[in-house]
Amino acid sequence: MTGVRTPGRLLAVSDLHASVRGNKELVENLRPQSPGDWLVVAGDVAETAEEVHRTMAMLADRFETVVWTPGNHELWTLPSDGLGLRGEARYLHLVEMLGELGVVTPEDPYPVFRSAHGPRRIAPLFLLYDYTWLPEGATSKAQGMAVAKETGLAFKDEALLHPDPYPSREAWCSARVAHTERRLAQVDDPDVPLVLVNHYPLVREPTRVLRHPHLAMWCGTRRTESWHRRFHVACVLYGHLHIPRRTVHDGVPFHEVSIGYPREWQRHGHPHGVLRRIDLSAATGLPAGVDPSGGIGPSGAIGRPLEDGGPSRGAGRA
Repeated sequence: MTGVRTPGRLLAVSDLHASVRGNKELVENLRPQSPGDWLVVAGDVAETAEEVHRTMAMLADRFETVVWTPGNHELWTLPSDGLGLRGEARYLHLVEMLGELGVVTPEDPYPVFRSAHGPRRIAPLFLLYDYTWLPEGATSKAQGMAVAKETGLAFKDEALLHPDPYPSREAWCSARVAHTERRLAQVDDPDVPLVLVNHYPLVREPTRVLRHPHLAMWCGTRRTESWHRRFHVACVLYGHLHIPRRTVHDGVPFHEVSIGYPREWQRHGHPHGVLRRIDLSAATGLPAGVDPSGGIGPSGAIGRPLEDGGPSRGAGRA
């Protein structure tokens, strides 16, 4: 009917790693499926500000609205970057740079997406992690880091992700969690459910399938584990784990929307599509851990990664 516009789709992706050979062509082919489509990018676009700008400018030109939150890779300070900024200064530079492209960042008002199922408020979150998801038997960060030293596996963040001006990544995380919690409380509305977007999962359960369980220390914080129950949340979108799937926790769908590295997606394919179309209908109410889409669930063959670009052998040893 003339003059009646069909609502666009909400699409999501993360861990594009656009500078990696094998991913560049994949990323350059990301396009909307219909007019009015929004795209959520849940972090790890690339490691240099130049590549982040190039990739996000391309996507902002194609989609009606693009929403971004940073991953750990955008926050790395690499000698090859040339930008030289560390910590919060680097993050704020990226926010300003992407804001000039019209991309919605965690520092902007949370926009409302008008879906066929009603309005949904899209909330990009920047929260980091605080080493509270400890390995079994550990009761402190020091004990957890001892496990990492023993295995030789830790995140490159220990050398490349600087918390300046905060004294530690934990302190930066604490400040971000407190700030974000206040913002969510101000906009929480049962008539406009939230779509929470974060690079890291807000609950620990999705990390239980990692091949190296101690790597969960770099994957989130206990302080967000009740948010999907406390606030009116339609769904949660995240990446970082490189284990694309859909699980349900307390009736709320959680979508891991990463592309990951070629050696990962060439092994398991793209069981949910390269761009994930997010179902914004009512929460399913299915038991925790169920993957109603028929994709690979917690016991599936892809329950391994974070083996390529998050962690590396010997990085950040205590």
